[in-house]
Amino acid sequence: MFGFDPDMVFRIPALLIALTVHEYAHARAAVSLGDPTPRYAGRLTLNPIPHLDPIGLIMLWLFRFGWAKPVPINPFNLRNGRWGIMTVSLAGPGANIVMAFVSAVVFGVVAKLNLGNIEIYKVIQWTYTYNLILAVFNLIPVPPLDGSQIVSSFLPPRQADAYERIAPYGPFILMALVYLGVVGAFIYPVEAFIGRIISAIVALIV
Repeated sequence: MFGFDPDMVFRIPALLIALTVHEYAHARAAVSLGDPTPRYAGRLTLNPIPHLDPIGLIMLWLFRFGWAKPVPINPFNLRNGRWGIMTVSLAGPGANIVMAFVSAVVFGVVAKLNLGNIEIYKVIQWTYTYNLILAVFNLIPVPPLDGSQIVSSFLPPRQADAYERIAPYGPFILMALVYLGVVGAFIYPVEAFIGRIISAIVALIV
């Protein structure tokens, strides 16, 4: 899905919404659990600019798989130790799923009441799509994605240290997995499954 198409003007705000919601949720969870690091780093904000990672943005734009700049945290400040790390890691994907659900509800209401036009529909649709993709993609256990932190929190300290040493190579590993189709084979079924659940719930309330 190579990115420069007529829908670009609709995809830009949707993409920024998805990335900002994701990173803000990480920052908010960390601060709520006792770590002020995201606040000091300027990441406790709904301004998308501090959250953008150039490589991750290009990947998401061109291939529908990407990431934002990881929110810095100090795990020693977090309450509940490893459970705190896991909570912070899950906050981003969780927020994206909630945002996808909200987008689906808004789309249903706007369509039912015939309040929008094609431009509004497209922005809402892309907001739904990017949030769902970002949520599922970030659960892949390869750094710098959230799934790697979730896996690491379950490992013994020595194994966790060894696992985290692949972090500098993570983006290249992800690019290779995308190119080989491994990521798509994981993403699309999970995305479709979550999408069906969201659609079923929305159908009950709209």
